[in-house]
Amino acid sequence: MQRRTFLHLGLAGAAGLGLSACGFRLRGLDQPEAELGELALAGPDSELSQLVRERLEAAGTRLHDGAERILNLGQPEIRHRPLGVLDSGPREEEMTLEAPFSVQRARDGAYLLDQQRLDVATRYTVSDANLLIQEDLREEARRELLDDAVRQLFDRLRSLSR
Repeated sequence: MQRRTFLHLGLAGAAGLGLSACGFRLRGLDQPEAELGELALAGPDSELSQLVRERLEAAGTRLHDGAERILNLGQPEIRHRPLGVLDSGPREEEMTLEAPFSVQRARDGAYLLDQQRLDVATRYTVSDANLLIQEDLREEARRELLDDAVRQLFDRLRSLSR
């Protein structure tokens, strides 16, 4: 058993070295957060906008109303739907988050990113046997959606920093 484990670890290590030698990198893993300088954040106060504000500030973006670019965030909409027809036993559910956004120049109102939409989804399984944990699973899925939406927003904003 130990010999087989050692062999698997050796093969995995050799594959990792081979991939790194050919220049393979996981997308976004070694890239810094978007360096946007200054931004104004506009839109309704929501959990998504608070999370975007925190992440932008943590990435070094200065947020103030006099910035040359404005990030307009729309109201996020979270939908929840069951994926099966069964009413009992384990069943899969899907939660989706959609949020419109745009980026425009403050001096002339021109859109740098016009009518964009963040769309993220996640699935999870609930069961009648664990009624107490169902709300925890839904809350975890909601937090995951918000994190994924912010990541998707940063990926799109990264094009503006070039």
